[in-house]
Amino acid sequence: MDVSSQIEIFKAIIQDIQHSNTDIIKISQEAIKLCRTTLCSLRGIVKSKGFKSQKEEVQFFKKLKQIPSSYLIYYLEVYAFECQLSKISIQFRQKFSDKTKNHYYQFLMNHIDFVNYIEQGQAHLDICYFTRNQSVQIMMMHTNDYFYDLDFYTSHDMLLTKINGYKRFIDYLEDRINGYSHVSYNSKLEWTSSKVALTELIYALYHSQAINNGHAEIKEIANELQKIFNFDLGDFYRTYLEIRSRKKRKTKFLDELSMCLTSELEKKNS
Repeated sequence: MDVSSQIEIFKAIIQDIQHSNTDIIKISQEAIKLCRTTLCSLRGIVKSKGFKSQKEEVQFFKKLKQIPSSYLIYYLEVYAFECQLSKISIQFRQKFSDKTKNHYYQFLMNHIDFVNYIEQGQAHLDICYFTRNQSVQIMMMHTNDYFYDLDFYTSHDMLLTKINGYKRFIDYLEDRINGYSHVSYNSKLEWTSSKVALTELIYALYHSQAINNGHAEIKEIANELQKIFNFDLGDFYRTYLEIRSRKKRKTKFLDELSMCLTSELEKKNS
């Protein structure tokens, strides 16, 4: 299997993992395993086949390898953060999250020149940064990176991995922090249909890409609707699996919604 195929498989599986559970610890554990397995496979391909050109080598270390490696960094950080957070009293959690976020912002600031190089789409130093030039690696590798296999790392691809992973983690922390300060809806609405019905609606909104142009995560949609309707869905993914296993009328509630609206419209027109 080639590198591109491995990456496409990784993308598909990581999405399944992200939508397979509401427990971020479990999601992180599964994602970390997948990232490590994928990187091990990519390492085998690189060591056995090599690259046809410097352009191909740069593409691998600057773009392709970054996908599983940055997710690995991200989920390692999420896992460590959530494990620590669970041991901190509620009144100190926002302070802890702010302090953590500032730490990663400081890392980005410490490497601002390289961050700008990447964000501005520059490429004039790519040969130095993203090919396995041994003399450059000796100068640029940090002391805590001494154990890296030099056939599978360049002087800057791990730095880029950390930057990409930390950026994603900062976004995660900001969502967490916003959650602490989020003002309650004080909604007077109450969901009086079933858990299964609300789950159907959530997944319909998600798969139709009707919210945020399709960029909203399933968990975000579920959390917001639970707040609006003062309703606890519990493990809604398990409910979704039950819906998928139905023999007939998988979208029973949505079908009923459509029928009710259609019937009412026809009454108004008669």
